[in-house]
Amino acid sequence: MINVAIVGYGNLGHGVRTSVERNPDMELVAIFTRRPAQVQEEVRGTPVLDSQEDVATTDVQIDVVILCGGSKEDTPVQGPLFIRRFNTVDSFDTHADIPDYFNRMDDVAREFGNVAVISAGWDPGIFSLERVIGDAFLPVSKGYTFWGSGVSQGHSDAARKVSGVVDARQYTIPLESAIEQVREGTTPGFSKREMHKRVVYVIAEDDSEQDRIRREIAEMPNYFAEYDTEVIFITGEEMQRDHAAYPHGGFVLTSGQTGKDNRQILEYKCQLESNPEFTGSILVACARAAFRLKQSGQKGAFTMLDIPPALLSQHSGDVLRSSFM
Repeated sequence: MINVAIVGYGNLGHGVRTSVERNPDMELVAIFTRRPAQVQEEVRGTPVLDSQEDVATTDVQIDVVILCGGSKEDTPVQGPLFIRRFNTVDSFDTHADIPDYFNRMDDVAREFGNVAVISAGWDPGIFSLERVIGDAFLPVSKGYTFWGSGVSQGHSDAARKVSGVVDARQYTIPLESAIEQVREGTTPGFSKREMHKRVVYVIAEDDSEQDRIRREIAEMPNYFAEYDTEVIFITGEEMQRDHAAYPHGGFVLTSGQTGKDNRQILEYKCQLESNPEFTGSILVACARAAFRLKQSGQKGAFTMLDIPPALLSQHSGDVLRSSFM
């Protein structure tokens, strides 16, 4: 059995717990949170620890810690902290900062002899794999990634960090005209603004602050500044009624050429009714890989690009070769 702990018990933490319960080689042995008393009421039979006070002192036997906080403020702090004692998996998704975060985690993981799988999920993660595969199989090609329509957890979390925001839900919406151009075999050079738009539903603490909140969200670098962003203010009742679910999805397309003029198009589609539950399932598979990497003597940081697919699976090599090839 692989002993798994969760750090952060929001939507993603719930998704990870659901996935652990479906994997016969996994056991949830602890939850780290900033609100241990409240979470303990929700979770019976699982130790609940303080994510700020108990990290260095807990005697719970943990093989892998799965970090379920936000990429903007939580993971960059918690990753280097937890990797000192445990193997870790996270879904850090600020694409522009992944190289620097990888180097930080690699340095600390190597120093303390642990394995860190970073930026796992469906994007970055599965979509990263599809982009690499498309480029490898079609070297004369151009790749495109379209997200949505759906709720981005990372962008929603970033919007919630703006002062005066009680809650926020961000929808990424791909522009159909751009998708169709790629499917038709053309290779246009889109800007980010020409591929997607972003819509953010916000509950404001004070309605008089709406203009400032709208401006700060729309101008936020790495999240909203490069897109047409619409900020819509709603009530708590409307948020609960209309935006309680977390659907998402997207496409990775590679448009390339082989031979003289044979056009080849690869397309991978992801359609999700629950973004947190699917992302949680990927993180749990990566926890299995992290455990196996550590068992084999590996240390340092890894992405899903660095992990052999067989390490993610609960099945043996014989089963994979006989049933999945």
